[in-house]
Amino acid sequence: MQALVYTDTETLIYREEKNPQLVKGESIIKVSASGICGSDMHAYHGKDERRIPPLILGHEISGVIEKGKESGKKVVLNPLITCGACDYCKNGREHLCNKRIILGMNRPIMRQGGFAEYVSIPDKNIYELPKNLNMKEAPIAEPCAVSLHAVELGEKELFKSIKESKALVIGAGAIGLLCGLIISKIKKCEDIVIIDPNDKRLKEALKYLDADGFKPSDKNILSDYFDIVFDTVGLEATRQQAIKSIKPGGIIIHIGLTQPTGNFNFRKATLQEITLIGTYCYTNNDFKKTLNILNNKEIGSLEWIEYRELKEGASAFKEIHNASCASPKIILLV
Repeated sequence: MQALVYTDTETLIYREEKNPQLVKGESIIKVSASGICGSDMHAYHGKDERRIPPLILGHEISGVIEKGKESGKKVVLNPLITCGACDYCKNGREHLCNKRIILGMNRPIMRQGGFAEYVSIPDKNIYELPKNLNMKEAPIAEPCAVSLHAVELGEKELFKSIKESKALVIGAGAIGLLCGLIISKIKKCEDIVIIDPNDKRLKEALKYLDADGFKPSDKNILSDYFDIVFDTVGLEATRQQAIKSIKPGGIIIHIGLTQPTGNFNFRKATLQEITLIGTYCYTNNDFKKTLNILNNKEIGSLEWIEYRELKEGASAFKEIHNASCASPKIILLV
């Protein structure tokens, strides 16, 4: 099969790779589309200890079952593979399973990803493509589930309804835009600000999201003002922006993984009873809910997604790296 292989820092090569072999309890999927995630970019930059080259990245995937129980079925994949037997898995919190792995990783276990013609995955991770969801749009289900989980975690902790809250979204990439769309179109919040240093991407996001948009340094980003802040970037600078902007008793949802450490105003967090919640993925129930949301078009048009051929994937990664890409999400078509 042809695959886009991560071979070294900031290096991807489109080349021939071995086809996956069918194993018990799994199916082989003929990949139709696979999205580029922020975690793929972390690997690309050589900053992900779970993704070591050579490796086929990619975990936001749609396609058709090539070999397995239901050959020919159009499907969307939940790439989060868990043990199914631990306390977390038995209590609907499988996303916290200590043995969890995801497609496109090789630490602690090798799992080749979806930037290829074929990928193997456990049958329990396969969902039928909703009838109103286009196959090439379907990979957005995974980041949408991440965003839905994050929004609903924050919603539970707010001292007033999210509809009545002032929300700040840091980052206009796919997770930031999806968080914004969920709190706007599903949770009915009308007071949303989204910030991003990339003018092109910010302008593109604002075509679809009813929010005010600014650069992070803009004077309109008031201190001690927002009830809830979503940091979808995860830099030291964005965490500092979040703690500066949050009001007493507010909630910070930290989703980004870009920079693991850095200075943070814990004094303010302590004195003003700020709740900081880290979140990385989603539950199986979140994934099912997301498919219904997408099937029912509840977050509106997905025309903000940009599509490239898989063989052009290396140039797409470079554009994201250089911040020259306007689209919040690029999906590679196989």
